[in-house]
Amino acid sequence: MLQLFKIHRHFQDGIPDYLARHYWWAYLWRPAIWFFDHEWVINLILFTQYRQLKQETLKLFEHSSTAKTLQLTCVYGSLTPSLLQKLKPSSLFVCDVSHRQLEKLSSKIDNKDQLHMTRMNAEHLAYKDNSFSSILVFFLLHELPDDARLRVLAETLRVLQPGGTLICTEYGNLASNHFLHRFAPIRWSITWLEPFLDNFWRQDLVTILNEQALPMGKTVQLKSKKTLFSGFYQILELEVIQHKNKS
Repeated sequence: MLQLFKIHRHFQDGIPDYLARHYWWAYLWRPAIWFFDHEWVINLILFTQYRQLKQETLKLFEHSSTAKTLQLTCVYGSLTPSLLQKLKPSSLFVCDVSHRQLEKLSSKIDNKDQLHMTRMNAEHLAYKDNSFSSILVFFLLHELPDDARLRVLAETLRVLQPGGTLICTEYGNLASNHFLHRFAPIRWSITWLEPFLDNFWRQDLVTILNEQALPMGKTVQLKSKKTLFSGFYQILELEVIQHKNKS
């Protein structure tokens, strides 16, 4: 979407085609990066739920001060600075394919020694197997086409150690009784701006994660699930378990 005059071609340097093509206006264009990083804007986009989504996500890091944590891609707003406070004195690793997003994140962080940023495509993580004890994925998966989503999930499970925790804050599943799902104009508007969301709505994330984990000798178990806005959003806490014959 929003490919008028093929503007996305100006943002393709080292950027996945789907990101440049469909999301240049949100993540790669400098005026947009400035605009969308305001929390009142994020809160409007998320139907006033941003603050609660952030708070409920951070609660899952209450006891992670000694964890080695990875955040997949930069996030607008104050989530990452707040997460750094939760993890202190431990480090937080953040990777993003856009150098402009990394620059913006850096501008918001005072203690840069605690933050390790790398320009990296989440589909091909340059980390060793079982490198992290916790990984946060905050509103990323619905923005990925199917093949990219599977690669990101596989890489996430590869670098997440047995006993580690995956925290995924995302849209909930498609629900016929939710107003925003039933009201066609809103649903059309959302899926026009988010071209891969409709497919993500219809998938069971735990099932897909276990399909990706199986070749690694791992399984994924749901530890907790928090839904907000009548199930329109969800926060999943998942534990990775290693099969004994693959240890």
